[in-house]
Amino acid sequence: MKNSMSKAAGAVLGLALAGVLGATGVAQAQALPSVPAPAPAGAAVAGPSAVRAPASVIAQVEAATARQHAFAPNARVVCYSAHVQDIGWQAAVCDGQVAGTTGQGRRMEAVVIATRGVGGVCANAHLAEVGWQGWACAGEGAAVTVGTTGQSRRMEALGVQVGSGGVAAQAHIANYGWLNSAAGNPVYVGSTGQSLQMEAVRIWA
Repeated sequence: MKNSMSKAAGAVLGLALAGVLGATGVAQAQALPSVPAPAPAGAAVAGPSAVRAPASVIAQVEAATARQHAFAPNARVVCYSAHVQDIGWQAAVCDGQVAGTTGQGRRMEAVVIATRGVGGVCANAHLAEVGWQGWACAGEGAAVTVGTTGQSRRMEALGVQVGSGGVAAQAHIANYGWLNSAAGNPVYVGSTGQSLQMEAVRIWA
């Protein structure tokens, strides 16, 4: 009896974790958004409900991307900045560094991403009470913004696609911490259908 109860409890826990983590870090029961190709170099396409970060934030992320590219012209570069509860926009980080916070219970609300050497980038955010927001794309060296600001709305998952090759990401979410990293093109990290806020993210290509 004790053994069968233990097996049953393990099965329930396994199902619960599968719903949060999934094979790609996103709940598999949630329909994923349709995936467009990234915009051509020099162009930018915004989703129907996309937010635009302040010009100073966009400039900082694009400048960070340009600096990384100057150091290593053949490298695949991803730079990004997170908008965090009670903090606002953070300084830009690049290539797998942590944007957001951990151990503070602060939700991520938006993110700006720019790339070099990958043919442009598209991003899509899954938001509380909204669902998948809609893809937004930017060409090589330009920044794209997804999420919201000024609405106290948590980001729950993030999708990223690049123009060539692959991309990888990892999400830190409430109650679970860092999920397994995921790689592909597109790639999805975080959770859906669980009402769990993303708190930090790492992206690299």
